[in-house]
Amino acid sequence: MIYVTIMITTKNRSADLSRTLRVLRELNPQPVEVLITSDGCTDETVEVVRRECPNATLIVNAVGKGSVASRNRMMREAKGDLVLALDDDSYPEQMDCLESLAILFEQNPKLAVATFPQRTDEYPASLTQEYFGQTHPVRSFACSGACLRVSTYRSLQGFEPMFFHMYEEPDYALQCIAAGWDILYTPRPTIRHHWTGSGRSELRNHHRHARNELWSTLMRCPFPQMLVMILWRIISQAKFAASCGISWLIREPFWWWAAIKGIPQALGSRHPVSWSGYRRWLRLPG
Repeated sequence: MIYVTIMITTKNRSADLSRTLRVLRELNPQPVEVLITSDGCTDETVEVVRRECPNATLIVNAVGKGSVASRNRMMREAKGDLVLALDDDSYPEQMDCLESLAILFEQNPKLAVATFPQRTDEYPASLTQEYFGQTHPVRSFACSGACLRVSTYRSLQGFEPMFFHMYEEPDYALQCIAAGWDILYTPRPTIRHHWTGSGRSELRNHHRHARNELWSTLMRCPFPQMLVMILWRIISQAKFAASCGISWLIREPFWWWAAIKGIPQALGSRHPVSWSGYRRWLRLPG
């Protein structure tokens, strides 16, 4: 029998978390456990968890450690064979999804991560979308709606805590694919992601994504290809910033400096994969 854990990391969005936990109570079958990390919360998050999901295991970070470190700890401590990763504002729409996930992973022994379509307020058209395509390999996933095999995670480096927030998913997908595991997009279950705008800054997220992408290249890409990939990363991120306007482009040096400061730590965590594995990951759809 395959057991499923649910993990959620949250920061100061207790109302969204309350709604999510109420939905999760309706799942049938229920997860073997629910892990929730309150990452530097100053609102009513602890009270909400105790009221809405009293059997949950609650981890409280008095000082925020970031979503990446929080998820890494929960992945290391999970009791289940699989972990369904959600945001505090996302949940599956099918109440029997845990059983279907167990079957999916049992039928696919090389499956490391399954990722699912999301009906999200960020993209209003998705709220009424009916067809979400067919199952196919991908090179990344979103922790707001994905299921991970625990044994695979613990055999690899896993989520890199120094990222703090963002880019842990493609970095981990790279590790999996280079090691011979599969990352699959599958159209069921679907995830309802309310995508709360509070606490989000698109410019800040761009800087974190770009910084972490460069650190990931330092950690995973073999030498000398690493040098070309770093240059390509910098140029592609600058092109994206330019597409968002001059105010974004002139701020690109902020993430460059942040990335430079973290280079010694990134090199200290360096575990390069084979170039063939890196290329196989690059060629997959996002």
